[in-house]
Amino acid sequence: MEMAITTVAMLACLQLNHYVVDYVLQPPWILRGKGNFRMIGGYVHAGGHAHGTAPGLMLAGVGLMRVTLLVLAEFLAHYLINYGKALLSQHSRADATTRAYWAVHGADQLLHQLTYAALIFAALL
Repeated sequence: MEMAITTVAMLACLQLNHYVVDYVLQPPWILRGKGNFRMIGGYVHAGGHAHGTAPGLMLAGVGLMRVTLLVLAEFLAHYLINYGKALLSQHSRADATTRAYWAVHGADQLLHQLTYAALIFAALL
């Protein structure tokens, strides 16, 4: 039972972080920077996710080294997922009224959620 509580608590922390960083804390300069390696916005955004991931992973009671490695993995995964979505979006005429837009948005969110599942799994090993 304790493992289930820890797992759900970790997931809740990661979900809260995802909502805040993805939907509340994105000014235009961050949005513009996600599809360009030379702009800081994508890095700041991924850094916000990585920073907010640490408390959720610490609930597993693992060492600082494992948390640090997992946070770095989250940073890299989040940056690359968003970079890919930005590239697809830049080469598409899809907007929020099209199925293509929502398919890409949904795929982006699915990849982030699978990343969280992998992080939780790695933290609880």
